[in-house]
Amino acid sequence: MKRGVRRKSIDVISPPEEKVEKVGAVLIVGGGIAGIQASLDLADLGYYVYLVESSPAIGGVMAQLDKTFPTNDCSMCILSPKLVECGRHLNIETLTYSEVLDIQGEPGRFRATIKRKPRYVDATRCTGCGECPEACPVAITSEFDEGLVDRKAIYRPYAQAFPNIFTIDKRDRPPCVMSCPAGVNVQGYVALISQGKYEEALQLIMESLPLPGVLGRICPHPCETECNRASLDESIAICDLRRFVADRIEKKPPQRKEERPEKVAIIGSGPAGLSAAYYLSLEGYGVSVFEKLPSPGGMLRTGIPEYRLPREVLDGEIEHIRSLGVNIKTNT
Repeated sequence: MKRGVRRKSIDVISPPEEKVEKVGAVLIVGGGIAGIQASLDLADLGYYVYLVESSPAIGGVMAQLDKTFPTNDCSMCILSPKLVECGRHLNIETLTYSEVLDIQGEPGRFRATIKRKPRYVDATRCTGCGECPEACPVAITSEFDEGLVDRKAIYRPYAQAFPNIFTIDKRDRPPCVMSCPAGVNVQGYVALISQGKYEEALQLIMESLPLPGVLGRICPHPCETECNRASLDESIAICDLRRFVADRIEKKPPQRKEERPEKVAIIGSGPAGLSAAYYLSLEGYGVSVFEKLPSPGGMLRTGIPEYRLPREVLDGEIEHIRSLGVNIKTNT
């Protein structure tokens, strides 16, 4: 089961025929207009209704229509009151962004297993204000609009959607990210650069890579070999984009966690030692790096010629790591 995916099992039992009181529950699959109306009718009769819908909001195809046939009435004018009534009804529990995995038992007495997909948004805190799509740099073809326009990766299907909660559309990790030895979120920082959000792009890179200027010059960039764009024209210049933001944007000291009493000693100030020192320092540890050579950098300094990796670039990134409180002792 993928991380963040929840499964919920519900018992649906019909009451004995001789009893008048409604003590059972009903499972309705599909949150279109038919499922909504059926839920309202059964809920008014006293049944507890579980309404399961695979998309992030109920409404179905009717929410996509402008007018209804044959009366030519406004589709949303008819649907909206039912959405509100369905959302407020105490006998209806809507399970959106969910799928029925399994049903066991017999008609009138069965057990259903429901998979609830993660929204990656805290439903208890989301107010549906609509500001998050304005900040999101990733555009995706809108299924609700039949591919005629794009939507953002964080979205709600339509303005009147119920529940009024945004959902982040997370898909499989792209091949560029999968091929990166450092696991850098390539797709993320390229999207941020495309929107002119250079500082945010650099921060995202440095979540996985503390030496972006160095790697922007010497990385063999396997990500570009795997880039899907190559099937259309040519690969995106991923490594050059990383170098671009690293050279253009001044690195700001990130927020460190609360100081911890433990101390860490690191032997060697090569790329591995510097990276370990950077991330341990962010976690609040006191870090000392011991280097036997006169200058830190390891093979970055001694094994790569200066025309390929200028020493001022290497020294600048090492000084940024030092600014976090990392103590580098050379000739030691």
